[in-house]
Amino acid sequence: MTDLAELLQQAATAAAGYRAGLDERPVGRPADIDALREAFGGPLPAHATPAAQVLDELVAAADPGLVANAGPRYFGFVIGGSLDAATGADVVTTGWDQNAFSPLTSPAAAVAEEASGAWLKELLGIPATASVGFVTGGQGANTVGVAAARHQVLGDAGWDVERDGLVGAPPVRVVAGEERHATIDNSLRLLGLGTAGLELAAADANGAIDVADLDRVLAAGEPGPTIVCLQAGNVNTGACDDLRAACELAHRHGAWVHVDGAFGLWAAASPTVRHLVDGIELADSWATDGHKWLNVPYDSGYAFCARPEAHAIAVRYSAAYTVGRGIDAARMPADFTLESSRRARGFTTWAAIRQLGRTGIAEMIDRGCMLARRFADALAGGGAEIANDVVLNQVLVGFGNDERTDGVIDGVQRDGTCWMGGTTWQGRKLMRISVSNWSTTEADVDRSVEAILRVVGQT
Repeated sequence: MTDLAELLQQAATAAAGYRAGLDERPVGRPADIDALREAFGGPLPAHATPAAQVLDELVAAADPGLVANAGPRYFGFVIGGSLDAATGADVVTTGWDQNAFSPLTSPAAAVAEEASGAWLKELLGIPATASVGFVTGGQGANTVGVAAARHQVLGDAGWDVERDGLVGAPPVRVVAGEERHATIDNSLRLLGLGTAGLELAAADANGAIDVADLDRVLAAGEPGPTIVCLQAGNVNTGACDDLRAACELAHRHGAWVHVDGAFGLWAAASPTVRHLVDGIELADSWATDGHKWLNVPYDSGYAFCARPEAHAIAVRYSAAYTVGRGIDAARMPADFTLESSRRARGFTTWAAIRQLGRTGIAEMIDRGCMLARRFADALAGGGAEIANDVVLNQVLVGFGNDERTDGVIDGVQRDGTCWMGGTTWQGRKLMRISVSNWSTTEADVDRSVEAILRVVGQT
């Protein structure tokens, strides 16, 4: 019989040792995939293996293929690390093994989501009356938000899309900026709205939607069910749409407004950069991540909706065995997500907010923005080109031409001091730096700049 306490201590020791070594561990180098396959592979085990041995084998097999994206010098894909309290909460969440479907499957999980959801809305400037679903991430949150929008705009036109589907339904116009994130397109595909009819409004030089062109696009179409997708935090530049002007305009045209704010919505939590999302409260639905700038473990995202009934009708279901909520007026978590059986994500969110508080979260956002500007200033001083207006935590860097830029990115990734990815922006290959980790310091930025410029000199 396995001693669970000893096994969990073994796991905690391995995890803590890994985290303690992140500062000096190569952030990311090309892994030997064949070696990883050999370590994880082999014939299907025929017999049982002691749990402690299994854990040792897992740690040994995985270690060469782990990327230090929880550490302070990982600047790719807008990835945060995990705060200490959130990491600890995730460990006990695993131990508790709660299903967050309903107050019957876990009263604690349901109420933790209710409480942390209220905190999230206050932090992000979202109306307190809005609903919130704890989903997997930005893709899930965008899909839920657009599903609620689809329900409402077709319902206003007299069509029950949940009952009758889309065949024969009034056409739904979807308008978005040309620099929207790809998850918006994927949500349209998943929801049967398709991308062929997506109407695009122009973007300005930094990627924010051109409100005058949005007006032109909306006015050019026939009145009817319409969804406008805006963004807070362009994935390349960090630019935020003029939410106040765009929301007011879209509502004059009778449209539902959904805001994709996977990371940029967190600007609302900081008095310093809150102006970037002025008017956020005017939207109808919002999407953001927790595992980005809030720095909670994977997977964590939030879908908010100003019309809770539309939110719930769009994604909930019922079955004979799910009827009866059982605990007074407790919130039904599954009414606001696409999943039934799912991890109790509210515990880590609660822990992260509880650890930092309002002022700590604001300081974390401000620090990320400050460090992004430090990157930009130092690299520009070293001869690199900064290709965007650094308004948030994103920096785009060019090194002469596409080929050389690709070479620098590859060299930096192989060097292992830090990790930055590449992107294509306005037809150019650029290095993209995303500062999202709570533990990144000025020294980490300076060390990373030194490594980048060293690689530049060798390329």
